[in-house]
Amino acid sequence: MAASWRLGCNLRVLRYLLAFGGRRGLDLLKEPAGWSVGRGASWRWFHSAQRLRADPIKILMPSLSPTMEEGNIVKWLKREGEAVSAGDALCEIETDKAVVTLDASDDGILAKIVIEEGSKNIRLGSLIGLLVEEGEDWKHVEIPKDVGPPPAASKPSVPHPSPEPQIAVPVKKEHAPGKLQFRLSPAARNILEKHSLDANQGTATGPRGIFTKEDALKLVQLKQMGKITETRPTPAPPITPTAPLPSEATAKPSYPRPMIPPVSTPGQPNAEGTFIEIPASNIRRVIAKRLTESKSTVPHAYATADCDLGAVLKVRQNLIKGDLKVSVNDFIIKAAAITLRQMPSVNVSWDGEGPKQLPFIDISVAVATDKGLITPIIKGAAAKGLQEIADSVKILSKKARDGKLLPEEYQGGSFSISNLGMFGIDEFSAVINPPQACILAVGRLRPVLKLTQDEEGNDKLQQHQLITVTMSSDGRVVDDELATRFLESFKANLENPILLA
Repeated sequence: MAASWRLGCNLRVLRYLLAFGGRRGLDLLKEPAGWSVGRGASWRWFHSAQRLRADPIKILMPSLSPTMEEGNIVKWLKREGEAVSAGDALCEIETDKAVVTLDASDDGILAKIVIEEGSKNIRLGSLIGLLVEEGEDWKHVEIPKDVGPPPAASKPSVPHPSPEPQIAVPVKKEHAPGKLQFRLSPAARNILEKHSLDANQGTATGPRGIFTKEDALKLVQLKQMGKITETRPTPAPPITPTAPLPSEATAKPSYPRPMIPPVSTPGQPNAEGTFIEIPASNIRRVIAKRLTESKSTVPHAYATADCDLGAVLKVRQNLIKGDLKVSVNDFIIKAAAITLRQMPSVNVSWDGEGPKQLPFIDISVAVATDKGLITPIIKGAAAKGLQEIADSVKILSKKARDGKLLPEEYQGGSFSISNLGMFGIDEFSAVINPPQACILAVGRLRPVLKLTQDEEGNDKLQQHQLITVTMSSDGRVVDDELATRFLESFKANLENPILLA
């Protein structure tokens, strides 16, 4: 009690003193000559000790999606020294799918921003910031030694000028003016070396000036006939250059030597033989990885059918007149959901060990964004009406393009639909999105003249509005026969829109 009273009843400082333990802690509580625990310089010393003892709260890069391995700090929403309450938004993080807001889990003060906004490719679990409790000196917080900032993204290293070479460098033999040098095929080089011949004594007849095996054999015949003599170039003695001349590094050979294919190196845009590196976003990298895994591990099977949308277009026009704005794609989503409800054996997934029948019908709809393709989910699509599906698609598509989708809005799904009809594509095949078993690719609406019969049996040409749909299915779960029956049911449901409304 005496020690607590003399320290101003500051239990935090008392705990710090007792942390020394043993005799050292007791000695600090004593009052030797010239040292007092109650006033003056010693009080300031206790305040500095309290600052050093402050244990910051670590803010680590979280895993915000199942496939996330790295994240980008888009923007910090709090500044250093600003008070933070649990649930407050700290920063925006770009995952492999969208931009997600990271919320604080504790109250305190944002003491240190370790990773600045705009930083990319930050590994999961890396330290990105520090919080301290209220009342503690946030300006003197130190980064824990056990957790440091992640290494910066690798950048192309700039070569430093090397000192003068100290080793002997052989000088290439200078060729006599007027004589051409050729690109030798491996077989021609072997023949020329075996018979001690020089390619300059012959003519290159191969494509793009290549000296071929046949050209070398002609030289051998000429040598055997005594028309040419063998030549053995004597190698030049090695010398030690004092300093490389700039002209030697950039000088071009005096003889034509085509480079097929040309060597591309980073350089200025629009310059011959150069390219521009495009940084890949997290979304692009994950898409590339998942597409490769899907095509290499999932046995894709394909089935195609044409659907007549004449009745759908009539119903849609009537709905628009009634101020209900729905698209053709909304009818397709509804038809697929109803077909899945009728055929639950298609509403399955493959988890690596075997098929699993899913109790929900959630349709993933592919949306193209500037950063890549993402598939927000229409949950419970079979139980929703056309207008409700249309509203959900509009809201989720906008959030996807703005990068504001929440993880639960794009993770999961039991069936995918990708529609490229608005881009003028007649038909295409889509790649399955594991662990889903199927994806439906939809082409454009196109008029087609077909020969039909009227009620009296007379033939007549009639225009039909058709779309071509191609279903990619996982052959381990949905075989060809099951996929065919699914498309037949889907076509029947889509061509009878009264069942969908």
